[in-house]
Amino acid sequence: MPQKVRYQLFVPLSLSERLEALAAKPGATRSALLAQALESWLDRRGTSELDERFGVRLDRISSSLARIERGQEILLESLALFIRYELAIHAPLAENDHAGRALARERFEAFVSQVGRQLAAGKRTLAPATESER
Repeated sequence: MPQKVRYQLFVPLSLSERLEALAAKPGATRSALLAQALESWLDRRGTSELDERFGVRLDRISSSLARIERGQEILLESLALFIRYELAIHAPLAENDHAGRALARERFEAFVSQVGRQLAAGKRTLAPATESER
């Protein structure tokens, strides 16, 4: 059985009358009713306080994530359309075209190197141009 602590409370007469009316019902006690009411009030206050403290931040994070997801969708769709276009306009290389395959490999390695340099330097190809770059 959980330990209990005794409290002496002073409540307005109208509240006391309402409590007595509820406690008069079978199976209800004043102590149980007050404990339930206090627990319910503390739970609501705690939830409200958490909402006040973190709700704005969580809303801001949610909108940031939504913008990131939208940007990723645009990026992936653009990449997919570009790849489809490139594959459609370029004829495939013949199996014995070693020079063409070597050139393709060099171009791909140059592309990967350029991406690495851009990322390492913190540059973005699609970033708005500054006044000095115009």
